[in-house]
Amino acid sequence: MSLPASGTFAGMLEDWQQFLAEHSKIILYGLLGIFLLIGAIARVFAPGKQRQPRRANSPDLEKPTKRNGSNFKAPERKPGVWTPIDFKRPDTAPYPDWDVHTTKPLPYRPFKHGPYHITMGLRTMQWDDWIELDNQFLKFHDLKARRIEERGDKCCRTAPEAFDGAVELLEELCSYLPQRYPSLYRKTATGIHNTLTNETFDIITRPLAEDPMRTASRLVQDDLAIMFEKPDGQYYLLAGAILLAGFWRLEDKFGMPLSEIHTSGDVPGFKEKLEKGMMNFFRRVQPQSPVLRNNYFIQVDDDLAWSHSIGPEDAMHDPATGQIVLQAEGWSSAAKNKAIAHHHFRSERQSLRRLPRSGGVVFTIRTYFHPVTEIAEEAGVPGRLASAVRSWGEGVARYKGRERYGDVLLEFLDGKHAGQVERGEVEEGGEGEGGGKYPF
Repeated sequence: MSLPASGTFAGMLEDWQQFLAEHSKIILYGLLGIFLLIGAIARVFAPGKQRQPRRANSPDLEKPTKRNGSNFKAPERKPGVWTPIDFKRPDTAPYPDWDVHTTKPLPYRPFKHGPYHITMGLRTMQWDDWIELDNQFLKFHDLKARRIEERGDKCCRTAPEAFDGAVELLEELCSYLPQRYPSLYRKTATGIHNTLTNETFDIITRPLAEDPMRTASRLVQDDLAIMFEKPDGQYYLLAGAILLAGFWRLEDKFGMPLSEIHTSGDVPGFKEKLEKGMMNFFRRVQPQSPVLRNNYFIQVDDDLAWSHSIGPEDAMHDPATGQIVLQAEGWSSAAKNKAIAHHHFRSERQSLRRLPRSGGVVFTIRTYFHPVTEIAEEAGVPGRLASAVRSWGEGVARYKGRERYGDVLLEFLDGKHAGQVERGEVEEGGEGEGGGKYPF
């Protein structure tokens, strides 16, 4: 292809017209390529937010969750029968710059503006993120140790048929923790050593020094539970270390099937919206496909382990007659409209994974606990939390106890939100300066 070369203006014009007619497509494609190149360069050099380390977002529990599509189908098997699978958890990278004294708890705020939807709210878990530890570790560790000493089997228990699964969980933790938190844990020939508390745990010698669920609970900030399938197709709670649950007790739920655990706790919408999906999930979940979910509650006292505002953890009896004179009755017994200083935001981050050898499904339940007055200082949080609390349906509101604290909580949150709007920190109905993205 050569360009026009006529000497006169008229001739050049005529030649250019002929040139354009003959090569219009080439010129068009060339211009399109130039525009695309300019756009690509602009995107590369345009100012914007720095790329953040990879971590899954906190789930949007207010909308049905779509997991990544997959053609995988769980192998057919008889209910209650599990054939061990040759699966090994991928090695874990050390947590970047983690320090037991300075690493702060992750700011989970799993709520948003209404409407509120009842869903399982699952998202895929990255293996590195299985267990989360932070500068609250020693507080959790000491509180757990005290409750194990005081309450024993009431909060840590393993059924005989679940012993292998509990040991498998303990082995998994002893493998994972030194990889993820090498400054806190060191692997030994017989188990694991905690460099902060100077505790060494032998998981090889039999008999074990204590119930494996007790030992496992001492290693992490999470509560732990393992569900096992029986021939009736139901999953039963047969191993647990439930020390910091706040509103429920292991002794009440131990040995129950999954459905009864939820119905006995009056979980709203369970039968109508959750039971079928939950049972299908438990039946199909595979060792290579761990998941996460979050939830949140309001608590009107500052006790991480047991919310005494709903009644005593243990029933009180008349010494003479043996009859119960005082027991936890739930939100109905809580004092109404306590001052905002008593209101705490309680959020759970739960992981679920199948153990490949025993087939047990492990829950880890990490609780994050903050005064409402503290999180309400964060941009966008008071307005969003107030909207979420107002959007709860009747069943959810009853389950979460809104009637006992809602007036005080919402008045406080509305005032904090109005102040943030006035100062320009958020727009009316907005999420904050970050542009309305659902926060981690």
